[in-house]
Amino acid sequence: WVERRGLGRMQTRPGPNVAGPLGLFQAFADAGKLLFKEDMWTRRAERFLYFLAPAIAAFAAFSVYAVIPMGPNVKIGTISTPLQLADMPVASLYILAIASLGLYGIVLGGWSTRSTLPLYGAVRSSAQVISYELAMGLSLVSVFLMSGSMSTSQIVAAQGQFWWAFTLFPAFVIYCISAVGEVNRLPFDLPEAEGEIVAGHMTEYSSMKFGWYYLSEYVNMLNVSAVATTMFFGGWHAPWPLSHVEFLNSGWWGMLWFFLKIWFFMFLMIWTRATLLRFRYDQFMNLGWKRLMPIALGWLVLVALVRGVTQFVQLSTPVLFGSVGVLFLVALVIIWVTDKPEPEPIPASEREYTGFEDGFPVPPLPGQTPVASPRGLATIEGELAPASAIDSPKESTDE
Repeated sequence: WVERRGLGRMQTRPGPNVAGPLGLFQAFADAGKLLFKEDMWTRRAERFLYFLAPAIAAFAAFSVYAVIPMGPNVKIGTISTPLQLADMPVASLYILAIASLGLYGIVLGGWSTRSTLPLYGAVRSSAQVISYELAMGLSLVSVFLMSGSMSTSQIVAAQGQFWWAFTLFPAFVIYCISAVGEVNRLPFDLPEAEGEIVAGHMTEYSSMKFGWYYLSEYVNMLNVSAVATTMFFGGWHAPWPLSHVEFLNSGWWGMLWFFLKIWFFMFLMIWTRATLLRFRYDQFMNLGWKRLMPIALGWLVLVALVRGVTQFVQLSTPVLFGSVGVLFLVALVIIWVTDKPEPEPIPASEREYTGFEDGFPVPPLPGQTPVASPRGLATIEGELAPASAIDSPKESTDE
């Protein structure tokens, strides 16, 4: 409901406004429709995998929150407990592994239908995850270096004074771009491009099997937002300057800040969907392999070097890394602006002349050959006219 109303506002239309106050019941109506919709099975499908694939996608989506700390220790009655289901020294690796496991649900769903368009969507999705999860992982490694741990609770504790989003700003930008590609959202929704492959791997699914895929997509949006909050936005810590107030960083307040930060990232993804167009597939792959991967790797090497220097020289780590990050981004912008090759001008004699070069009819210059007229497709006496009949006038005969 939030996304549909938000898109409506951004695109100057009302959005859902009939079912209930402000259209609040529209989402429940859609969910009920999926529950009672006819459950169709394709005849040629691998029935076991066809049924299992949506369950794998949904299971992987819901499993990520097991290691996300949503707040500090709170008291429930007489029991003090952290707002985290489980913590482990390699919790961040668990998140990346579960995210990769969810890909199997998409690939198996596209392959098991034995249909062309779902298979195309599955192949696109696998290529997309491989291309962007590598850049995402490299961006998170710099967070591990700064925090000294891969435990999510330890990473949040290390951001008590400074958030890594500002200290490691290039890594934060790389993560945000990769996260949008990870969850198949515009402008990276190529596995589900409606104009090309209908609904991608979900094309042959209906009823709640389709609903599990649809639900897993939105849960994955919450997942990448929660990971961004944990790794870069201080987790459940209050934003500055409220972070200096002691009681706002304790108890149930932490859960409030955590969910507000999650919805900030959710709003960014809704905003990009409303404003940006879908990338072409070659542009999408070039961005992942030729832009994000080298930048993420270069930034990781730079962070490792500076981190090593700070072990021997007493320097203000946040200020130092912030300065290095700004210089790194400036260098990237300079390289991007100056590295564009100048296109070689085409001689006037070799240009294809259409007659409307400047938006209005212009006579051809010496050496230019006008493009053949569209009337070349005209028919003479119900048959396709030969080139000779169009290029030269028809000779009249007296009979």
